[in-house]
Amino acid sequence: MSSDRPRPRRLRSRYTNLAAHGEPWVWLTGGALAFALTMILGLLAFIAVRGASTFWPMPLELVELDDGRRALGEVSGRETAATAAEGREARPARRLIRTANFELSGTHYEWFDEVRIAASSLPEWATAVERLEGGRFHGFPKRLLHGDDVVAEGPAATWAAYEREHPPAWKRHRQAVRIDKVERGELQRRLRAARLAVVQAGLDSGADSPARVQAAARERDVVAHVEAETVALDEAVAKLRAANEGWRMEFETAAGDTTSLPLDGIVRAWQPNRLSLLGKLGVYGSRWGEFLGDDPREANSAGGVFPAIWGTVAMTLIMALLVAPFGVLAALYLREYASRGPVTAAVRVAINNLAGVPSIVYGAFGLGFFCYGLGAGIDELFFKASLVADSQPTFGTGGLLWASLTLALLTLPVVIVATEEALSAVPNSMREGSYACGAGKWQTIRRIVLPRALTGIMTGLIKAMARGAGEVAPLMLVGVKKLALELPVDGTFPFVHPEREFMHLAYLIYDVGFQSPNSQAAQPMVFTITFLLVAIIALLNLAAVWLRSRLRRRYVAQQF
Repeated sequence: MSSDRPRPRRLRSRYTNLAAHGEPWVWLTGGALAFALTMILGLLAFIAVRGASTFWPMPLELVELDDGRRALGEVSGRETAATAAEGREARPARRLIRTANFELSGTHYEWFDEVRIAASSLPEWATAVERLEGGRFHGFPKRLLHGDDVVAEGPAATWAAYEREHPPAWKRHRQAVRIDKVERGELQRRLRAARLAVVQAGLDSGADSPARVQAAARERDVVAHVEAETVALDEAVAKLRAANEGWRMEFETAAGDTTSLPLDGIVRAWQPNRLSLLGKLGVYGSRWGEFLGDDPREANSAGGVFPAIWGTVAMTLIMALLVAPFGVLAALYLREYASRGPVTAAVRVAINNLAGVPSIVYGAFGLGFFCYGLGAGIDELFFKASLVADSQPTFGTGGLLWASLTLALLTLPVVIVATEEALSAVPNSMREGSYACGAGKWQTIRRIVLPRALTGIMTGLIKAMARGAGEVAPLMLVGVKKLALELPVDGTFPFVHPEREFMHLAYLIYDVGFQSPNSQAAQPMVFTITFLLVAIIALLNLAAVWLRSRLRRRYVAQQF
Protein backbone atom coordinates (compact mmCIF):
# COMPACT_ATOMS: atom_id res chain seq x y z
CA MET A 1 0.00 0.00 0.00
CA SER A 2 1.55 3.22 -1.14
CA SER A 3 1.71 6.11 1.14
CA ASP A 4 0.62 9.59 0.07
CA ARG A 5 3.17 11.23 2.26
CA PRO A 6 6.01 12.92 0.37
CA ARG A 7 9.42 11.35 0.54
CA PRO A 8 11.81 13.16 2.83
CA ARG A 9 14.38 15.22 0.92
CA ARG A 10 17.90 13.88 1.04
CA LEU A 11 20.11 16.28 2.89
CA ARG A 12 23.11 17.48 0.93
CA SER A 13 26.50 16.60 2.27
CA ARG A 14 28.44 19.38 3.83
CA TYR A 15 31.46 18.09 1.89
CA THR A 16 31.53 18.76 -1.86
CA ASN A 17 33.46 16.85 -4.46
CA LEU A 18 36.96 18.20 -5.17
CA ALA A 19 36.41 17.75 -8.90
CA ALA A 20 33.59 20.25 -8.74
CA HIS A 21 36.07 22.94 -7.74
CA GLY A 22 38.67 21.82 -10.29
CA GLU A 23 41.15 20.79 -7.63
CA PRO A 24 42.56 17.81 -9.63
CA TRP A 25 43.09 20.04 -12.64
CA VAL A 26 45.03 22.53 -10.55
CA TRP A 27 47.36 19.76 -9.43
CA LEU A 28 47.58 18.33 -12.96
CA THR A 29 48.48 21.64 -14.59
CA GLY A 30 50.85 22.56 -11.77
CA GLY A 31 52.56 19.19 -12.01
CA ALA A 32 52.92 19.54 -15.79
CA LEU A 33 54.52 22.95 -15.32
CA ALA A 34 56.89 21.59 -12.68
CA PHE A 35 57.81 18.66 -14.93
CA ALA A 36 58.49 20.97 -17.88
CA LEU A 37 60.63 23.30 -15.77
CA THR A 38 62.54 20.34 -14.36
CA MET A 39 63.35 19.07 -17.84
CA ILE A 40 64.46 22.50 -19.05
CA LEU A 41 66.57 23.25 -15.99
CA GLY A 42 67.99 19.72 -16.02
CA LEU A 43 69.05 20.06 -19.66
CA LEU A 44 70.63 23.47 -19.04
CA ALA A 45 72.42 22.18 -15.93
CA PHE A 46 73.70 19.14 -17.83
CA ILE A 47 75.06 21.34 -20.65
CA ALA A 48 76.57 23.80 -18.18
CA VAL A 49 78.34 21.14 -16.10
CA ARG A 50 79.67 19.21 -19.09
CA GLY A 51 80.63 22.37 -20.96
CA ALA A 52 82.26 24.24 -18.09
CA SER A 53 84.25 21.21 -16.90
CA THR A 54 85.91 20.53 -20.26
CA PHE A 55 88.97 22.65 -19.58
CA TRP A 56 89.54 21.59 -15.97
CA PRO A 57 92.98 19.86 -15.73
CA MET A 58 92.26 16.23 -14.86
CA PRO A 59 94.88 13.99 -13.19
CA LEU A 60 97.12 11.90 -15.41
CA GLU A 61 96.97 8.24 -14.40
CA LEU A 62 99.71 5.73 -15.24
CA VAL A 63 98.17 2.31 -15.90
CA GLU A 64 100.29 -0.85 -15.91
CA LEU A 65 98.71 -3.92 -17.54
CA ASP A 66 99.33 -7.57 -16.70
CA ASP A 67 101.35 -8.02 -19.91
CA GLY A 68 103.80 -5.24 -18.98
CA ARG A 69 102.32 -2.56 -21.20
CA ARG A 70 101.96 0.93 -19.75
CA ALA A 71 99.64 3.79 -20.70
CA LEU A 72 99.38 7.37 -19.42
CA GLY A 73 96.28 9.54 -19.71
CA GLU A 74 93.14 11.04 -18.26
CA VAL A 75 90.35 8.75 -17.12
CA SER A 76 87.38 9.95 -19.17
CA GLY A 77 84.81 7.31 -18.28
CA ARG A 78 84.10 4.05 -16.51
CA GLU A 79 81.73 1.17 -17.18
CA THR A 80 80.62 -1.41 -14.67
CA ALA A 81 80.65 -5.10 -15.43
CA ALA A 82 77.76 -6.48 -17.47
CA THR A 83 76.49 -10.02 -17.09
CA ALA A 84 75.56 -12.20 -20.02
CA ALA A 85 72.06 -11.64 -21.40
CA GLU A 86 70.08 -12.74 -24.39
CA GLY A 87 71.99 -11.71 -27.51
CA ARG A 88 74.82 -10.10 -25.49
CA GLU A 89 78.04 -11.36 -24.05
CA ALA A 90 79.34 -10.69 -20.56
CA ARG A 91 81.67 -7.70 -20.28
CA PRO A 92 84.06 -6.93 -17.42
CA ALA A 93 84.33 -3.51 -15.83
CA ARG A 94 86.56 -1.17 -17.79
CA ARG A 95 87.78 2.41 -17.91
CA LEU A 96 88.21 4.81 -20.84
CA ILE A 97 91.55 6.65 -20.85
CA ARG A 98 92.54 9.54 -23.07
CA THR A 99 96.01 8.29 -23.97
CA ALA A 100 96.70 11.01 -26.62
CA ASN A 101 100.01 10.62 -28.55
CA PHE A 102 98.09 9.85 -31.74
CA GLU A 103 101.19 9.76 -33.96
CA LEU A 104 102.60 6.94 -31.82
CA SER A 105 99.56 4.90 -30.83
CA GLY A 106 97.16 5.67 -33.68
CA THR A 107 94.34 6.48 -31.26
CA HIS A 108 93.34 9.25 -28.86
CA TYR A 109 91.26 7.12 -26.45
CA GLU A 110 91.47 3.50 -25.39
CA TRP A 111 89.39 1.15 -23.22
CA PHE A 112 91.17 -0.95 -20.57
CA ASP A 113 89.55 -3.88 -18.76
CA GLU A 114 89.88 -3.59 -14.99
CA VAL A 115 90.91 -7.24 -14.70
CA ARG A 116 93.95 -6.56 -16.87
CA ILE A 117 95.16 -3.55 -14.87
CA ALA A 118 97.92 -4.71 -12.53
CA ALA A 119 98.63 -1.30 -11.00
CA SER A 120 97.78 2.37 -11.43
CA SER A 121 99.41 5.50 -10.04
CA LEU A 122 99.53 9.30 -10.38
CA PRO A 123 103.16 10.12 -11.35
CA GLU A 124 104.39 13.46 -10.10
CA TRP A 125 106.04 14.57 -13.36
CA ALA A 126 103.37 13.34 -15.77
CA THR A 127 102.85 16.19 -18.25
CA ALA A 128 99.97 17.07 -20.55
CA VAL A 129 100.93 19.08 -23.63
CA GLU A 130 98.62 20.92 -26.02
CA ARG A 131 100.25 21.27 -29.43
CA LEU A 132 99.54 23.39 -32.48
CA GLU A 133 99.37 20.23 -34.58
CA GLY A 134 98.91 16.60 -33.68
CA GLY A 135 96.52 16.96 -30.76
CA ARG A 136 97.28 16.27 -27.09
CA PHE A 137 100.55 14.67 -25.96
CA HIS A 138 101.25 12.92 -22.65
CA GLY A 139 104.71 12.10 -21.35
CA PHE A 140 107.48 12.81 -18.86
CA PRO A 141 109.91 15.74 -19.43
CA LYS A 142 113.40 14.46 -20.14
CA ARG A 143 115.58 17.22 -21.64
CA LEU A 144 115.39 20.75 -23.02
CA LEU A 145 117.63 21.25 -26.05
CA HIS A 146 118.79 24.24 -28.08
CA GLY A 147 120.30 22.85 -31.22
CA ASP A 148 122.81 20.24 -30.07
CA ASP A 149 123.24 21.85 -26.66
CA VAL A 150 121.53 20.37 -23.63
CA VAL A 151 120.04 23.28 -21.68
CA ALA A 152 118.50 21.16 -18.92
CA GLU A 153 118.21 17.47 -18.12
CA GLY A 154 115.99 15.61 -15.70
CA PRO A 155 112.30 16.24 -14.95
CA ALA A 156 112.74 19.06 -12.42
CA ALA A 157 115.44 20.98 -14.28
CA THR A 158 113.74 20.48 -17.67
CA TRP A 159 110.41 21.74 -16.38
CA ALA A 160 112.02 24.80 -14.78
CA ALA A 161 113.84 25.59 -18.04
CA TYR A 162 110.61 25.13 -20.00
CA GLU A 163 108.76 27.61 -17.80
CA ARG A 164 111.57 30.09 -18.41
CA GLU A 165 112.02 29.67 -22.17
CA HIS A 166 108.54 28.87 -23.45
CA PRO A 167 106.81 32.27 -22.89
CA PRO A 168 109.25 34.27 -25.05
CA ALA A 169 109.31 31.52 -27.70
CA TRP A 170 105.52 31.47 -27.84
CA LYS A 171 105.42 35.28 -28.01
CA ARG A 172 107.78 35.26 -31.00
CA HIS A 173 105.65 32.62 -32.69
CA ARG A 174 102.50 34.73 -32.18
CA GLN A 175 104.23 37.78 -33.61
CA ALA A 176 105.25 35.84 -36.73
CA VAL A 177 101.72 34.50 -37.17
CA ARG A 178 100.27 37.99 -36.79
CA ILE A 179 102.62 39.33 -39.47
CA ASP A 180 101.63 36.55 -41.86
CA LYS A 181 97.93 36.85 -41.16
CA VAL A 182 97.30 40.56 -40.64
CA GLU A 183 100.07 42.56 -42.27
CA ARG A 184 100.58 40.32 -45.29
CA GLY A 185 96.81 40.11 -45.67
CA GLU A 186 96.60 43.90 -45.78
CA LEU A 187 99.27 44.00 -48.51
CA GLN A 188 97.33 41.45 -50.55
CA ARG A 189 94.14 43.51 -50.22
CA ARG A 190 95.97 46.60 -51.49
CA LEU A 191 97.34 44.68 -54.46
CA ARG A 192 93.90 43.33 -55.33
CA ALA A 193 92.28 46.76 -54.99
CA ALA A 194 94.86 48.27 -57.36
CA ARG A 195 94.37 45.46 -59.87
CA LEU A 196 90.59 45.77 -59.76
CA ALA A 197 90.91 49.55 -60.25
CA VAL A 198 92.75 48.90 -63.54
CA VAL A 199 90.07 46.46 -64.69
CA GLN A 200 87.27 48.85 -63.70
CA ALA A 201 88.93 51.72 -65.57
CA GLY A 202 89.16 49.54 -68.65
CA LEU A 203 85.49 48.63 -68.42
CA ASP A 204 84.40 52.24 -67.91
CA SER A 205 86.68 54.07 -70.34
CA GLY A 206 88.24 51.47 -72.63
CA ALA A 207 91.48 49.52 -72.74
CA ASP A 208 93.57 52.43 -74.13
CA SER A 209 91.94 55.28 -72.23
CA PRO A 210 93.97 57.73 -70.10
CA ALA A 211 92.05 56.63 -67.01
CA ARG A 212 93.19 53.05 -67.46
CA VAL A 213 96.78 54.18 -68.10
CA GLN A 214 96.72 56.19 -64.87
CA ALA A 215 95.24 53.24 -62.95
CA ALA A 216 97.96 50.96 -64.36
CA ALA A 217 100.62 53.46 -63.27
CA ARG A 218 99.15 53.55 -59.76
CA GLU A 219 99.09 49.77 -59.72
CA ARG A 220 102.82 49.65 -60.55
CA ASP A 221 103.51 52.07 -57.69
CA VAL A 222 101.45 49.91 -55.33
CA VAL A 223 103.25 46.77 -56.48
CA ALA A 224 106.67 48.36 -55.94
CA HIS A 225 105.66 49.59 -52.47
CA VAL A 226 104.17 46.21 -51.53
CA GLU A 227 107.29 44.38 -52.69
CA ALA A 228 109.47 46.62 -50.51
CA GLU A 229 107.20 46.06 -47.50
CA THR A 230 107.12 42.32 -48.20
CA VAL A 231 110.90 42.17 -48.02
CA ALA A 232 110.82 43.93 -44.65
CA LEU A 233 108.14 41.55 -43.38
CA ASP A 234 110.13 38.54 -44.62
CA GLU A 235 113.16 39.75 -42.67
CA ALA A 236 111.10 40.30 -39.52
CA VAL A 237 109.49 36.86 -39.74
CA ALA A 238 112.82 35.17 -40.50
CA LYS A 239 114.37 36.86 -37.46
CA LEU A 240 111.56 35.71 -35.17
CA ARG A 241 111.62 32.15 -36.42
CA ALA A 242 115.41 31.98 -36.30
CA ALA A 243 115.24 32.89 -32.62
CA ASN A 244 112.91 29.90 -32.05
CA GLU A 245 114.78 27.49 -34.28
CA GLY A 246 116.48 24.62 -32.51
CA TRP A 247 114.52 24.94 -29.25
CA ARG A 248 112.85 21.63 -28.49
CA MET A 249 111.76 19.59 -25.52
CA GLU A 250 112.27 15.85 -25.21
CA PHE A 251 109.63 13.68 -23.56
CA GLU A 252 109.61 10.04 -22.57
CA THR A 253 106.27 8.33 -23.09
CA ALA A 254 104.76 5.68 -20.85
CA ALA A 255 105.78 3.07 -23.42
CA GLY A 256 109.41 4.16 -23.16
CA ASP A 257 109.64 6.02 -26.49
CA THR A 258 111.42 9.37 -26.74
CA THR A 259 109.71 12.21 -28.62
CA SER A 260 111.04 15.69 -29.30
CA LEU A 261 108.57 18.60 -29.56
CA PRO A 262 109.51 22.05 -30.89
CA LEU A 263 109.12 24.67 -28.20
CA ASP A 264 107.14 27.06 -30.41
CA GLY A 265 104.76 24.21 -31.33
CA ILE A 266 103.64 23.82 -27.70
CA VAL A 267 100.59 25.92 -26.88
CA ARG A 268 100.74 25.11 -23.17
CA ALA A 269 101.83 22.31 -20.88
CA TRP A 270 100.87 21.46 -17.33
CA GLN A 271 101.51 18.77 -14.75
CA PRO A 272 98.09 18.13 -13.17
CA ASN A 273 99.36 15.73 -10.51
CA ARG A 274 101.58 18.49 -9.07
CA LEU A 275 99.21 21.43 -9.43
CA SER A 276 97.62 23.10 -6.44
CA LEU A 277 94.07 24.42 -6.60
CA LEU A 278 95.38 27.85 -7.57
CA GLY A 279 97.53 26.31 -10.29
CA LYS A 280 94.58 24.35 -11.68
CA LEU A 281 92.51 27.53 -11.73
CA GLY A 282 95.32 29.23 -13.68
CA VAL A 283 95.37 26.47 -16.31
CA TYR A 284 91.57 26.46 -16.42
CA GLY A 285 91.43 30.22 -16.97
CA SER A 286 94.19 30.08 -19.59
CA ARG A 287 92.36 27.43 -21.60
CA TRP A 288 89.10 29.37 -21.40
CA GLY A 289 90.90 32.53 -22.51
CA GLU A 290 92.28 30.75 -25.56
CA PHE A 291 88.86 29.25 -26.32
CA LEU A 292 87.10 32.62 -26.23
CA GLY A 293 89.76 34.76 -27.91
CA ASP A 294 91.72 32.64 -30.38
CA ASP A 295 91.21 31.06 -33.79
CA PRO A 296 90.26 27.39 -34.18
CA ARG A 297 92.75 24.74 -35.23
CA GLU A 298 92.89 20.96 -35.69
CA ALA A 299 89.72 20.92 -37.83
CA ASN A 300 87.86 23.12 -35.29
CA SER A 301 88.36 20.52 -32.54
CA ALA A 302 90.99 22.58 -30.67
CA GLY A 303 91.96 26.20 -30.19
CA GLY A 304 89.43 28.98 -29.90
CA VAL A 305 86.10 29.93 -31.41
CA PHE A 306 86.38 33.72 -31.51
CA PRO A 307 85.45 34.00 -35.23
CA ALA A 308 82.31 31.95 -34.54
CA ILE A 309 81.43 34.11 -31.52
CA TRP A 310 81.85 37.27 -33.59
CA GLY A 311 79.78 35.87 -36.45
CA THR A 312 76.99 34.69 -34.16
CA VAL A 313 76.66 38.01 -32.31
CA ALA A 314 77.00 40.14 -35.46
CA MET A 315 74.43 38.10 -37.41
CA THR A 316 71.95 38.14 -34.52
CA LEU A 317 72.21 41.90 -34.02
CA ILE A 318 71.95 42.65 -37.74
CA MET A 319 68.96 40.32 -37.97
CA ALA A 320 67.29 42.12 -35.06
CA LEU A 321 67.91 45.53 -36.66
CA LEU A 322 66.38 44.29 -39.92
CA VAL A 323 63.37 42.42 -38.56
CA ALA A 324 62.25 44.99 -35.97
CA PRO A 325 61.19 47.86 -38.30
CA PHE A 326 59.55 45.60 -40.90
CA GLY A 327 57.71 43.56 -38.30
CA VAL A 328 56.49 46.61 -36.39
CA LEU A 329 55.36 48.45 -39.53
CA ALA A 330 53.51 45.39 -40.83
CA ALA A 331 51.75 44.90 -37.50
CA LEU A 332 50.88 48.60 -37.30
CA TYR A 333 49.23 48.49 -40.70
CA LEU A 334 47.29 45.32 -39.93
CA ARG A 335 46.10 46.56 -36.56
CA GLU A 336 45.68 50.32 -36.98
CA TYR A 337 45.09 50.98 -40.67
CA ALA A 338 43.82 47.89 -42.50
CA SER A 339 40.06 47.44 -42.55
CA ARG A 340 38.65 44.16 -41.30
CA GLY A 341 37.75 41.82 -44.09
CA PRO A 342 38.59 38.57 -45.82
CA VAL A 343 41.86 39.92 -47.26
CA THR A 344 43.16 41.01 -43.86
CA ALA A 345 42.07 37.72 -42.32
CA ALA A 346 43.85 35.80 -45.08
CA VAL A 347 47.02 37.82 -44.50
CA ARG A 348 46.91 37.02 -40.79
CA VAL A 349 46.43 33.33 -41.52
CA ALA A 350 49.35 33.42 -43.95
CA ILE A 351 51.59 35.09 -41.37
CA ASN A 352 50.71 32.47 -38.77
CA ASN A 353 51.38 29.70 -41.28
CA LEU A 354 54.76 31.18 -42.20
CA ALA A 355 55.88 30.59 -38.61
CA GLY A 356 55.54 26.84 -39.23
CA VAL A 357 57.49 26.67 -42.50
CA PRO A 358 60.69 24.58 -42.12
CA SER A 359 63.76 26.74 -41.80
CA ILE A 360 65.56 24.99 -44.66
CA VAL A 361 62.89 26.39 -47.00
CA TYR A 362 63.88 29.89 -45.94
CA GLY A 363 67.48 28.96 -46.62
CA ALA A 364 66.67 27.80 -50.14
CA PHE A 365 64.69 30.99 -50.75
CA GLY A 366 67.55 33.14 -49.42
CA LEU A 367 70.04 31.34 -51.64
CA GLY A 368 67.92 31.79 -54.75
CA PHE A 369 66.55 35.28 -54.15
CA PHE A 370 69.24 37.08 -52.18
CA CYS A 371 72.43 35.38 -53.37
CA TYR A 372 71.71 34.36 -56.97
CA GLY A 373 69.12 37.05 -57.67
CA LEU A 374 69.69 40.27 -55.79
CA GLY A 375 73.38 39.64 -55.12
CA ALA A 376 74.15 38.79 -58.74
CA GLY A 377 72.43 42.01 -59.84
CA ILE A 378 74.53 44.04 -57.39
CA ASP A 379 77.69 42.43 -58.74
CA GLU A 380 76.74 43.30 -62.32
CA LEU A 381 76.11 46.91 -61.39
CA PHE A 382 78.85 47.71 -58.88
CA PHE A 383 81.41 44.86 -58.77
CA LYS A 384 81.77 43.85 -62.39
CA ALA A 385 85.56 44.28 -62.21
CA SER A 386 85.78 41.47 -59.69
CA LEU A 387 83.73 39.21 -61.96
CA VAL A 388 85.93 39.98 -64.95
CA ALA A 389 89.28 39.80 -63.15
CA ASP A 390 88.73 36.87 -60.77
CA SER A 391 85.42 35.33 -61.87
CA GLN A 392 84.60 35.73 -58.20
CA PRO A 393 81.22 37.12 -57.06
CA THR A 394 81.15 39.68 -54.27
CA PHE A 395 77.50 39.77 -53.24
CA GLY A 396 76.42 36.92 -55.52
CA THR A 397 77.33 34.28 -52.95
CA GLY A 398 76.63 33.60 -49.29
CA GLY A 399 77.55 36.27 -46.79
CA LEU A 400 76.72 37.90 -43.47
CA LEU A 401 74.10 40.25 -44.95
CA TRP A 402 72.17 37.56 -46.81
CA ALA A 403 72.23 35.26 -43.77
CA SER A 404 70.85 38.06 -41.60
CA LEU A 405 68.11 38.87 -44.12
CA THR A 406 67.14 35.21 -44.44
CA LEU A 407 66.80 34.80 -40.68
CA ALA A 408 64.94 38.13 -40.52
CA LEU A 409 62.35 36.63 -42.88
CA LEU A 410 62.24 33.48 -40.76
CA THR A 411 61.55 35.40 -37.54
CA LEU A 412 59.32 38.08 -39.08
CA PRO A 413 56.04 36.26 -38.23
CA VAL A 414 57.08 36.09 -34.57
CA VAL A 415 57.61 39.86 -34.40
CA ILE A 416 54.39 40.65 -36.30
CA VAL A 417 52.21 38.47 -34.07
CA ALA A 418 53.80 39.75 -30.85
CA THR A 419 53.50 43.37 -32.00
CA GLU A 420 49.85 42.94 -32.93
CA GLU A 421 49.12 41.49 -29.51
CA ALA A 422 50.92 44.40 -27.85
CA LEU A 423 49.00 46.96 -29.93
CA SER A 424 45.66 45.30 -29.17
CA ALA A 425 46.47 45.46 -25.44
CA VAL A 426 46.47 49.27 -25.53
CA PRO A 427 42.95 50.39 -24.42
CA ASN A 428 40.83 52.04 -27.11
CA SER A 429 39.87 54.67 -24.57
CA MET A 430 43.38 56.10 -24.82
CA ARG A 431 43.09 56.36 -28.58
CA GLU A 432 39.70 58.00 -28.30
CA GLY A 433 41.00 60.46 -25.69
CA SER A 434 43.85 61.39 -28.03
CA TYR A 435 41.45 61.94 -30.92
CA ALA A 436 39.23 64.06 -28.66
CA CYS A 437 42.18 66.31 -27.92
CA GLY A 438 42.66 66.92 -31.65
CA ALA A 439 45.50 64.52 -32.39
CA GLY A 440 45.67 62.79 -35.75
CA LYS A 441 46.01 59.11 -36.50
CA TRP A 442 49.80 59.06 -36.73
CA GLN A 443 50.23 61.38 -33.74
CA THR A 444 48.10 59.02 -31.66
CA ILE A 445 50.08 56.00 -32.80
CA ARG A 446 53.45 57.65 -32.25
CA ARG A 447 52.74 59.32 -28.91
CA ILE A 448 50.13 57.09 -27.30
CA VAL A 449 50.01 53.60 -28.80
CA LEU A 450 53.65 52.75 -29.60
CA PRO A 451 55.15 53.84 -26.24
CA ARG A 452 52.68 51.65 -24.37
CA ALA A 453 53.19 48.71 -26.69
CA LEU A 454 56.98 48.82 -26.63
CA THR A 455 57.30 46.19 -23.91
CA GLY A 456 55.25 43.72 -25.93
CA ILE A 457 57.24 44.57 -29.07
CA MET A 458 60.48 43.93 -27.20
CA THR A 459 59.09 40.57 -26.08
CA GLY A 460 58.56 39.58 -29.72
CA LEU A 461 62.05 40.77 -30.61
CA ILE A 462 63.53 38.69 -27.77
CA LYS A 463 61.75 35.59 -29.10
CA ALA A 464 63.02 36.34 -32.61
CA MET A 465 66.61 36.73 -31.42
CA ALA A 466 66.44 33.50 -29.43
CA ARG A 467 65.15 31.55 -32.42
CA GLY A 468 67.38 33.14 -35.05
CA ALA A 469 70.61 32.77 -33.08
CA GLY A 470 70.24 29.00 -32.85
CA GLU A 471 69.28 28.25 -36.46
CA VAL A 472 71.64 26.11 -38.55
CA ALA A 473 69.90 24.83 -41.67
CA PRO A 474 69.41 28.18 -43.48
CA LEU A 475 72.94 29.30 -42.67
CA MET A 476 74.42 26.28 -44.39
CA LEU A 477 73.07 27.70 -47.66
CA VAL A 478 73.44 31.47 -47.29
CA GLY A 479 76.77 32.30 -45.75
CA VAL A 480 78.14 30.17 -42.94
CA LYS A 481 81.50 28.50 -43.49
CA LYS A 482 83.39 25.70 -41.80
CA LEU A 483 86.52 27.81 -41.39
CA ALA A 484 86.61 31.60 -41.91
CA LEU A 485 89.41 33.08 -39.85
CA GLU A 486 89.15 36.48 -41.53
CA LEU A 487 86.40 38.45 -39.82
CA PRO A 488 84.00 40.42 -42.05
CA VAL A 489 85.45 43.64 -40.66
CA ASP A 490 88.63 45.64 -41.21
CA GLY A 491 89.99 49.18 -41.00
CA THR A 492 88.79 50.28 -44.42
CA PHE A 493 85.45 51.90 -45.16
CA PRO A 494 82.72 50.73 -44.60
CA PHE A 495 84.52 48.77 -41.83
CA VAL A 496 81.95 45.93 -41.78
CA HIS A 497 81.90 43.87 -44.99
CA PRO A 498 78.55 42.05 -45.05
CA GLU A 499 79.41 40.18 -48.25
CA ARG A 500 81.99 37.98 -46.54
CA GLU A 501 81.28 34.49 -45.28
CA PHE A 502 81.48 33.89 -41.54
CA MET A 503 81.51 31.24 -38.85
CA HIS A 504 78.62 30.48 -36.50
CA LEU A 505 78.50 28.63 -33.20
CA ALA A 506 75.43 26.56 -34.07
CA TYR A 507 77.03 25.32 -37.29
CA LEU A 508 80.27 24.73 -35.40
CA ILE A 509 78.40 22.36 -33.07
CA TYR A 510 77.23 20.37 -36.09
CA ASP A 511 80.67 20.38 -37.70
CA VAL A 512 82.62 19.36 -34.60
CA GLY A 513 80.05 16.83 -33.44
CA PHE A 514 79.33 15.08 -36.73
CA GLN A 515 82.17 15.89 -39.12
CA SER A 516 85.18 15.48 -36.82
CA PRO A 517 87.50 12.53 -37.59
CA ASN A 518 87.76 11.84 -33.86
CA SER A 519 84.26 11.98 -32.41
CA GLN A 520 85.35 10.87 -28.93
CA ALA A 521 87.84 13.72 -28.58
CA ALA A 522 85.37 16.18 -30.08
CA GLN A 523 82.55 15.32 -27.67
CA PRO A 524 83.73 17.58 -24.81
CA MET A 525 84.18 20.45 -27.27
CA VAL A 526 80.58 20.02 -28.47
CA PHE A 527 79.28 20.50 -24.93
CA THR A 528 81.53 23.53 -24.44
CA ILE A 529 80.40 25.22 -27.66
CA THR A 530 76.77 24.44 -26.81
CA PHE A 531 77.24 25.95 -23.35
CA LEU A 532 78.80 29.05 -24.92
CA LEU A 533 75.98 29.42 -27.47
CA VAL A 534 73.33 29.16 -24.76
CA ALA A 535 75.23 31.71 -22.66
CA ILE A 536 75.49 34.19 -25.56
CA ILE A 537 71.78 33.87 -26.38
CA ALA A 538 70.98 34.34 -22.70
CA LEU A 539 73.14 37.48 -22.52
CA LEU A 540 71.53 38.97 -25.62
CA ASN A 541 68.08 38.21 -24.23
CA LEU A 542 69.00 39.64 -20.82
CA ALA A 543 70.11 42.86 -22.50
CA ALA A 544 66.78 43.03 -24.33
CA VAL A 545 64.88 42.25 -21.10
CA TRP A 546 66.78 45.02 -19.31
CA LEU A 547 65.82 47.46 -22.06
CA ARG A 548 62.21 46.28 -21.87
CA SER A 549 62.13 46.83 -18.10
CA ARG A 550 63.49 50.35 -18.58
CA LEU A 551 60.71 51.08 -21.05
CA ARG A 552 58.11 49.59 -18.71
CA ARG A 553 59.29 51.77 -15.80
CA ARG A 554 59.20 54.81 -18.02
CA TYR A 555 55.59 54.35 -19.08
CA VAL A 556 54.18 52.39 -16.12
CA ALA A 557 52.56 55.49 -14.62
CA GLN A 558 50.59 56.00 -17.82
CA GLN A 559 49.44 52.39 -18.24
CA PHE A 560 46.07 51.00 -17.23
